[in-house]
Amino acid sequence: MPDGTASVHLFKPKIATVWHEGYLLADFKHDVIAALTVAIIALPLSMAIAVGSGVSPERGLYTAIIGGFTVSLLSGSRYQIGGPAGAFIVLVAATVSKYGVDGLLLAILMSGVLLSLAGITRLGSLIRHIPHAVAVGFTGGIAVTILASQLKDLAGLQLPSPEPGPIIPKIMTLTSAINTVNPAALALGVLTAALIFGLRRVRPNWPGMLIALILVSGWTVLFHTHTETIGSRFGGIPRNLPFPQLPIISTARLLQMGPAALSFTLLGGIESLLSAKVADGMTGRRHRSNMELLAQGIANIASALFGGISVTGTIARTAANIRAGGRTPVAGMLHALFLMFFMMVAAPLLVYIPLTALAGVLVTVSWNMVEKAEFAKLLREWRSAAVLLATFSLTVIKDLTMGITAGCLLAALFAIINHIRAEKRVSRP
Repeated sequence: MPDGTASVHLFKPKIATVWHEGYLLADFKHDVIAALTVAIIALPLSMAIAVGSGVSPERGLYTAIIGGFTVSLLSGSRYQIGGPAGAFIVLVAATVSKYGVDGLLLAILMSGVLLSLAGITRLGSLIRHIPHAVAVGFTGGIAVTILASQLKDLAGLQLPSPEPGPIIPKIMTLTSAINTVNPAALALGVLTAALIFGLRRVRPNWPGMLIALILVSGWTVLFHTHTETIGSRFGGIPRNLPFPQLPIISTARLLQMGPAALSFTLLGGIESLLSAKVADGMTGRRHRSNMELLAQGIANIASALFGGISVTGTIARTAANIRAGGRTPVAGMLHALFLMFFMMVAAPLLVYIPLTALAGVLVTVSWNMVEKAEFAKLLREWRSAAVLLATFSLTVIKDLTMGITAGCLLAALFAIINHIRAEKRVSRP
């Protein structure tokens, strides 16, 4: 099997390579099965990520449909599945809280342009070399932040004022509202997470998230459980996609949204190439990193135009695609079309999903995001531990950009010190 080394920087989507090599009926059958499998996973997850990010659930579906189709159509990987990702929850929520949905869409549109430029200028090869300790640290930090952001809906807490973004004030605010816990909501949220974890252990090939949401939603309807649902908070989910439109653009607005756009770009580039790298490890192939960044950039532009949130390569869904037998980018394109069909057919039923159940889904997402074995392994050596903990702690306490920057600078400092020491040893008589 070719590893693609000679063509790693070519600006050629993998779908073009597939058609050139010959796309057979057997490939299509495998891709259809994989696409359906991934779509069933993506349906509840896309809505949960959107709600967790502070926007309405249909925006997560728009992202998975428009962004997911575009990523697979143009991707530098045969297996990449694009869509909303848990890693972006904190960034999206903070941007919406500060600038509103229109500001968010402009930031995503700008990040799409920046990601495209990063691919065109061949920065993909540089992003691929971000230190492993930094990647593990910021992923763990994001997971902790996601978990903290879901406690309100998980327990059905009633807050007297908007929930703070920074984690320390957030925990203090949530703690002060502990007497408003809704026992029914908490029980359903914990049950959702327990069902997902349990099914993953005993029936790993079953769509645990979807099954858990169906069971918990059915219980809520049958027994009239007093808990907030998608319908009670958002009113409902449309059955079709909106018409594309540009967010409000002005020079002042572009300057205002610049820092947020840079954060989306940095995380989007890292997350997408990490996902593509995971796919490489599972299949023995090699992705085209710069084409991947270009694809992610165009996908984010398209998502923003249709009212979606940020798009990135998703590690869990990409891995599920490979395990389900997906062979080509057609699987990712079909997964988006299946999601479109599900939204058109099931929209009236989705309003009954309890928000605490979606919070339970994200609790499992945050747990699975943490690379626990790698975290423990990196702590055994003091240099990697310093980089890991600096990245992790600053990501949790400050923000993602600060965590990644500090981790990379510290790793570079250690590399320079090691290089100087090595030169001194060589120069000794």
